[in-house]
Amino acid sequence: MAREQRLTEIFIEVADSLTDDFDVLDLLQRLSTRCVELLDVSAAGILLVDPLGNLQVVAASDEHARLLELFALQHDQGPCVECFRSGTARTNIDLSSARTTASWPRFATRARETGYVATHAIPLRLRDRNIGALNLFQKTPHRLGASDIALATALASVATITILQQRTLEQSHVERTQLQTALNSRILVEQVKGLLAERWGTSPDEAFHAFRSYARSHQLGLTGFATSIITGTFDTATIPPPPLGS
Repeated sequence: MAREQRLTEIFIEVADSLTDDFDVLDLLQRLSTRCVELLDVSAAGILLVDPLGNLQVVAASDEHARLLELFALQHDQGPCVECFRSGTARTNIDLSSARTTASWPRFATRARETGYVATHAIPLRLRDRNIGALNLFQKTPHRLGASDIALATALASVATITILQQRTLEQSHVERTQLQTALNSRILVEQVKGLLAERWGTSPDEAFHAFRSYARSHQLGLTGFATSIITGTFDTATIPPPPLGS
């Protein structure tokens, strides 16, 4: 399928998410996987600022990206953290360059250990308002062209506008609550991912894919579905486990 056609479908998909039961977490999770699908990158992660002004990992295309983003936040360094604070994109960052990564050596070392050789950070920003950042990771040493960077920026902008537009329909205090809800939802999903991975003897990524596929096919919100699993009101035996060796 041509990228232009797929991109059109994705923008329609985002527009369709603007419903009364809008799920911020699901939107951002879709955005992270769509970035990998549309751009020549290996992984993507998304950070959102919480009500206290601290960045939190809310979505990632795979477990490696999520753990790297958590490492960046733990050590308060990395291009995504820097991008959020400055509101300026950083692209085609060579993680093997000591000069380029001098400001965040621990992050660069961990990224290389994970297998990434280049990264890009795009702010989730509308005018003078920053709400987070999108990080893209590459395992092959090639530069992303201007058209790919423009597309990544467009996807980040659509996510930002979608989130902020939804909040303008509510009072300001609800806006802060929704952000906190998204962050809390991510914690629930991570608990379910670990629970299912241990139960099935699979990787966290495989467990999450099975969990999310079941939720999507049965039109269940990720947050509510995760809650029902954690509270024991849903029998996880009904979720098809990932194929062995997948």
